[in-house]
Amino acid sequence: MEYLKKTEFTGCHQGMRYRLEQTQDPENPEGGKKLMVTVWPEPFNYFNTPEEKKKRAYFSFDEDGVVDAVGWMNDRLFEDKKIWEEAPSHWDTYQM
Repeated sequence: MEYLKKTEFTGCHQGMRYRLEQTQDPENPEGGKKLMVTVWPEPFNYFNTPEEKKKRAYFSFDEDGVVDAVGWMNDRLFEDKKIWEEAPSHWDTYQM
């Protein structure tokens, strides 16, 4: 949690890239912090990937929220398996 208070955490697994970061609660901007998780297909980083290719979810900004976020990412990994498997074959089709 201390790491996420300072910066975002990014990574990739089997064609799915992900990013966890602290953000304001979108439903209560003046309230507490939330953990925002974003997943998207390879090959590009967060900033160079079109928004329509990203999926997001929000969780509580605590240890339980991290556990829930990992569960959500695992669900995306298996439910959207075809997207992640096909990601490398689309590298040259992205428009920059």
